[in-house]
Amino acid sequence: MYLYVGIDRTSKFAFAQLVDKATTATARTFLDALVAAVPYRIEIVLTDNGIQFADLPKNRSGPTAMWRGHPFDRACQAHGIEHRLTKPKHPWTNGQVERMNRTIKEATVKRFHYDDHEQLRAHLETFVAAYNFARRPKTLKGLSPYEFICKRWTIEPERFIINPIHQMPGLNT
Repeated sequence: MYLYVGIDRTSKFAFAQLVDKATTATARTFLDALVAAVPYRIEIVLTDNGIQFADLPKNRSGPTAMWRGHPFDRACQAHGIEHRLTKPKHPWTNGQVERMNRTIKEATVKRFHYDDHEQLRAHLETFVAAYNFARRPKTLKGLSPYEFICKRWTIEPERFIINPIHQMPGLNT
């Protein structure tokens, strides 16, 4: 199993998905799901240099690569997102995602035994929802990532695709 994690650098809103194989197709599917999950326009995506996100460095600048384009880059273009890559051998560039990976592992696979992958997927989904809607990091001054997003919506509604209030779990009474 492979874990894709996306995290908004400003709001700390997290999105995670488990896949059987890390391929260009699953990376593209993850990006599509991420775009559908957030209520605002994603402007920039920063990924590592994995083969699911970018061609090998030796194949990135040739005429064929420029004409063909990597499937993940094409997915980013389709959504109007700028795709950036981290510098090779600089893992600290992706520090927030690496820290979120560790948090997810500590809360799931290092703490519980799962009978099958579906049980793990369900627990992961529950954990990420609790993180986004209930956890209150100090960096957000006592707000959960979702509350931070709702606050930004009141200040800059033009950056949003939909009203984030509509994505709140539970009854809206």
